[in-house]
Amino acid sequence: MKVEHIGIAVRNCQDANQLFEKLLGAGPYKAEKVESEAVNTSFFHVGNTKIELLESTSENSAIAKFIEKKGEGIHHIAFEVADIYAEMERLRNEGFQLLNETPKRGADNKLVCFIHPKTANGVLVELCQEIKE
Repeated sequence: MKVEHIGIAVRNCQDANQLFEKLLGAGPYKAEKVESEAVNTSFFHVGNTKIELLESTSENSAIAKFIEKKGEGIHHIAFEVADIYAEMERLRNEGFQLLNETPKRGADNKLVCFIHPKTANGVLVELCQEIKE
């Protein structure tokens, strides 16, 4: 398991892209709309991990609600796993509450599953596995 990316909720991806480009010295390598989550995303490489900026495309999305409640900032930390199904089962058996019963397609060609923050010391954790097609 390794840190795959850190998700940051932003009000406006275009503005945040400019800020992170200055901060990191390079622009985003990818932008993607994820309909199932109602977000636009931008990805930046930072060494062996990534930063994912998340902008809501709907006032009812999880990102919109997060920003309304907490403001812009770190939304989640994602860990890459070799077998998301096995890891989900292991974590269920360890007492973690998963937010989805089966993995779903996420951004950056990944299968994803989230762990409820109330069972992870207040941190929203994402598990992700690259989709091999």
